[in-house]
Amino acid sequence: MAGAGISTPSGIPDFRTPGSGLYDNLKKYNVPYPEAVFDIDYFAYNPRPFFTLAKELYPGTYKPNVVHYFMRLLHEKGLLLRCYTQNIDGLERMAGIPPKKLVEAHGTFSSASCHLCYTPFPAREARDCIMSGKSPHCKVCYGVVKPDIVFFGEDLPKRFAKFSKDFPKADLLIVMGTSLEIEPFADIVKSVRPNVPRLLINRDLVGPFKSKPLKSTDVVELGELCDVVRRFVTALNWQDDMDELMKSQKL
Repeated sequence: MAGAGISTPSGIPDFRTPGSGLYDNLKKYNVPYPEAVFDIDYFAYNPRPFFTLAKELYPGTYKPNVVHYFMRLLHEKGLLLRCYTQNIDGLERMAGIPPKKLVEAHGTFSSASCHLCYTPFPAREARDCIMSGKSPHCKVCYGVVKPDIVFFGEDLPKRFAKFSKDFPKADLLIVMGTSLEIEPFADIVKSVRPNVPRLLINRDLVGPFKSKPLKSTDVVELGELCDVVRRFVTALNWQDDMDELMKSQKL
């Protein structure tokens, strides 16, 4: 399970960190309250703030970091059952994690559709419109098209339901870079079997990892995510593999 904290080392702001978080820096978008930029009703009224923000968030501006490549390495070694991510930045895909291994719980820029009739719309065409300052419109009902990012007021992708089969199969759950505050994503941390270890790699204690005493099968490693992941890679004797992987990505 991954959240915005895995992408902040790549330069992408998270949402809620005071001062530097996205919600603290939305005044320039002229929205009545920060969350409005991701509110489907407000989008229907005025899509411009989201489209302005989307220009900054579209994949391509930022690059994956060692945390994303650690997940890719888990996949390469046959250890990654699935990556459930809250992120919409596409860095997991850019790191080479196959789409079939991803559940992008809060949506993706890799597809687009009409916000009214949900007719699919070519993602590249939507991006080109948005980047040029135009609003893409549905060819069926002329409603405004948006990338398939999950807004407040919208259902999560159907693919999210895979957790009910995936989590009982897991023999380890790694939780990284998330506040575990947004439901229903936060709740699925409870879906592994009772005897399965859950490892939190994070800057702060979150969710069930705040419990005192800590559950005997829960493990916490606090700190800067990149530093912690590098220590894990070294402890696992995967340093050569990581170096080779990142070199192949021309980083």
